[in-house]
Amino acid sequence: MSGDGRGPGVPFPPPFIFAGAWLIAWGLHTRLPFEIAGGGAGVLQRAGGSLLLAAGLGAVAAGLITFRRHRTAVIPHRDASTLVRSGPYRFTRNPMYLGLTWVYVGLSAVTNWAWPLLLLPVVLIVLTTVVIQREERYLHSAFGLDYRDYCRHVRRWL
Repeated sequence: MSGDGRGPGVPFPPPFIFAGAWLIAWGLHTRLPFEIAGGGAGVLQRAGGSLLLAAGLGAVAAGLITFRRHRTAVIPHRDASTLVRSGPYRFTRNPMYLGLTWVYVGLSAVTNWAWPLLLLPVVLIVLTTVVIQREERYLHSAFGLDYRDYCRHVRRWL
């Protein structure tokens, strides 16, 4: 580990990317409404969106709880004390980011706003380049072959 207390050097909390995009989508929607379903969200759309919201919140919570159990940094500007491979990290290297993505898409479905979905590729590109790539470089330098082995067995997303 680097031991400098700065971890991967992510400049801001990653949820800000999702929140910022959602605020931009809200601004666009107030000026130029763009809906997923022109007649309003139907029962299936709202139910699907609600399921995605619940699953996303569950994935975020599971990731946070697992990090807390291992007493490692949740905030990505601090050093990690251990490489976490248990809980949701057995299936994805980024369960919290996956969960935030599901929350974002679910909220879009529930509100029936299409703008957030159009901004989602930008969100994921920024998340990948500004956050995930930095975290991966840091984890590789901090945990070396253990992290490389983990990456061979567990996908970045799903």
